[in-house]
Amino acid sequence: MNKSNLSPVKPSERYVILDALRGFALIGICLANYPEFSLYTFQPHEVAASMPSAGIDRIVRFMQYVFVDGKFYTLFSLLFGMGFSIIISHAAERGEGGFRLFYRRMAVLAVIGLLHLMFIWSGDILMLYALMGMALPLFRHAGDKELLRWAVFFLLLPVFVDAATSFSGVSLSAPAVRAQWHYCRMYGITEENFGYWLRDADTYREVFRFLVQGALVRVQEFVDGNRYFKVMGLFIIGFYIGRRKLYADLAAHKILLRRVAAVGFGVGLPLSAVYAWSAVGGHPFGTAGHSFLYLVSVYPLGFAYMSGLCLLYLKSREARLWRWLAAPGRMALTNYIGQSVVGMFLFYGIGLGLGASVGLATTELMALGVFVFQTVFSFVWLRYCQFGPLEWVWRMLNYGRYFSLFCRRR
Repeated sequence: MNKSNLSPVKPSERYVILDALRGFALIGICLANYPEFSLYTFQPHEVAASMPSAGIDRIVRFMQYVFVDGKFYTLFSLLFGMGFSIIISHAAERGEGGFRLFYRRMAVLAVIGLLHLMFIWSGDILMLYALMGMALPLFRHAGDKELLRWAVFFLLLPVFVDAATSFSGVSLSAPAVRAQWHYCRMYGITEENFGYWLRDADTYREVFRFLVQGALVRVQEFVDGNRYFKVMGLFIIGFYIGRRKLYADLAAHKILLRRVAAVGFGVGLPLSAVYAWSAVGGHPFGTAGHSFLYLVSVYPLGFAYMSGLCLLYLKSREARLWRWLAAPGRMALTNYIGQSVVGMFLFYGIGLGLGASVGLATTELMALGVFVFQTVFSFVWLRYCQFGPLEWVWRMLNYGRYFSLFCRRR
């Protein structure tokens, strides 16, 4: 295999709708993650209730569970699965050298995710995506129906796991919880100062101490939330979509898109309201019941977001909206990690220290402001550069050679 034949996708070969969907997903990712950056999520109930914006915050919290929680993570995972399908198809065409490149890409992404997890934010998803992505080539020879059966299996599995653990009383994440509180005791992190530690941190050393225990909390979240099964199921659906190249001719699949949007909104919206009620009410149906509500509400609405946006694109593909959404989508890695860096600056003590002092409504407005800034930055950056900053570094590490960052002038 000639190494010079291995090269990343050129800007001219990209599909605008995929980049626009990534840009749209980044809005929701920011809205979902910033309540933790602002430390609002960590505040005791009485503290949140005493904030001046407590009334509107309760409404925003409920609406967040209805429209945001899990839905954009679903969309992001589907898009990663589609992207991996493109990479794997190219790898298959190139033979053994192509698959070596694929696994190197996943390894580099895993390292980026680990660095993000340990040194910037404990809510990283990239490392899990990279590890789950490494398993996708196992499904490349499966037929379409077999792929969909595997996807259903992985998406249903969390409900049965939660039912089994609830019935048995076994906590699969107990070792991670014990390790987390061991580190908390070492560093003096307590339940009383947990929600304020990052705001009061004067040095990055103090931030890092919190991030160490936060990485263990992330392990707990992955285990308790069965994230690996969910990601695998969504990856396989994205792989199926990518392999059939449904995005390449949306007009030919308009009827399918309409059906998915109709069922997704028709089922997902009302059940998402029930899911939100369960979330804010402390899971009255139990862990397995809440997991089932997640299954029947989050996924349909996430699929509906994707289908609805594709239908809107078919009606107005020349609108400037798509170019503006596509710009941050082309730099999804840079913007995803960039949101974390900006969040640290806004809310932690080593930055402006606004954490634990703003309500949920204000937090979400700030998140939207961050995304608007990223959109403008991405649009301007891509006028002069072929890749986002981190995308550029990732490509060079993947291919082991230098790529010019700047666009060629005609």
